[in-house]
Amino acid sequence: MENKLTIKDVKVKNQTVLVRTDYNVPLQDDKVTSDFRIRASLPTINYLREHGAKKIILISHLGRPEGQRVKELSLKPVALKLAELLPGVPVNFVDDVSGPDVEDAVSHLENGGVLLLENLRFYPGEEKNSEDFIREIIDSTAATVFIQDGFAVIHRAHASTSAVAKNLPVYAGLLLEKEISSLEKIMQSPERPLMLMLGGAKVDDKAPLIEAFKDKADSICIGGKIAADGAVQPAENIYIAEDFDEDAEGNKLDCGPVSTNHFVETAKNSKTVIWNGLLGKAEDITFATSSTIFLKTLGESKDITSIILGGDTTGFAEEAMQKDPSLEFTLLSTGGGAALEFLSGNSLPGLEAIENK
Repeated sequence: MENKLTIKDVKVKNQTVLVRTDYNVPLQDDKVTSDFRIRASLPTINYLREHGAKKIILISHLGRPEGQRVKELSLKPVALKLAELLPGVPVNFVDDVSGPDVEDAVSHLENGGVLLLENLRFYPGEEKNSEDFIREIIDSTAATVFIQDGFAVIHRAHASTSAVAKNLPVYAGLLLEKEISSLEKIMQSPERPLMLMLGGAKVDDKAPLIEAFKDKADSICIGGKIAADGAVQPAENIYIAEDFDEDAEGNKLDCGPVSTNHFVETAKNSKTVIWNGLLGKAEDITFATSSTIFLKTLGESKDITSIILGGDTTGFAEEAMQKDPSLEFTLLSTGGGAALEFLSGNSLPGLEAIENK
C-alpha cells in the first residue's frame, strides 16, 4: 500500500464521508449470525469519528439479489447489529441509496453519526459499474470524501469499487490497508519457510494460486475434496493428502491421520502459513477433525505468521475462536476471492481506483 493514499492522507474533519464497507454477512430470521465483517469495519468508522468527520455514510451489498429488491437481503439487521457494536453512537438506516429519503436521513443525522444505506445490489447500476448510479448516491449524501474499505469486493469492477473514482477521489480504509499490506509482505518478503495449505472443493479456483506459489513456497500441502479427487499435479514441493476418513458410502470426507500429521509437522517447521480451504466436510463435526487440528496448530503457535483466507475457512476459525479465545491468527482475511486474485498476481479494479501517492 506504499504507493496508494489511505484514510490517513486526507483531512476528514467536518467532512461528510462515504465509506464502502463489506457487510455481506450471514442472516437468519432477520438477525446477523456472524458479525466478523461488521467488527472488521469498526477501526475505520472509529478513526473517522475520532478525527472529526461530520457524517459517516456507509454503503454495502448483501447476497446476490441481482438488481431486485429482496426483503430477506435488506441491510436493516446489519444496522441494528452495528448499533450494538457502537454503543453511544447514533446509527441510523434508510431503505434506499439515493433520492429524497436519503437526503432527509443525511440532513437529520447528528454530527459524528453513522448512516447505513440499503443493499447496493438491489439496484442494477451497482454491478453494471454505472457512473450515474454512484453519482446519484454521492449527490444524495453530499459526500466529499470516499473511503474504500470493502476489501472483499475490490476484485469486482462495480460502481462502488471502480466507477466511483470518476466522481470522487478514493482513499483506502484501515481494513483494506491492513489486508493488502499483509498480503504484500507475503508476496515480497515472507518469513521462511513459507507453507501454502489448500483445501476446499474446486481445484480450478486453486490452480492459479498453486501456479503463483509453486516456485515461491517452500511447501504446498493439498487437502479437502481437491485432494480426495486427486486432481492436483504433484511436484517436488507439493504434498497431496494420502489417507482419508470416509462415510458409510465410501466418500472421502476428511483427511486422515497420516496426512493431518504431515500438515501439522510442515506447519510447525514453517514461519509463514497461508491457508485457504477446509480440509474436509467440516460442517459435519465427524469430518472436521483435520481442519480442527490444523487450525489449533496455527492458533496456538505464536511464532507462525498465519494468514487465513476464504469465507468458509475464516468462518471456521471465527467459530473456533469464540469457543477458545486463546487462539490467535495474524490475519483472518475478510475477502477470500479478492485475496486469491491478489496473491495470484491479478489486477484488482477496486485497488486500481484508489488514488496514487
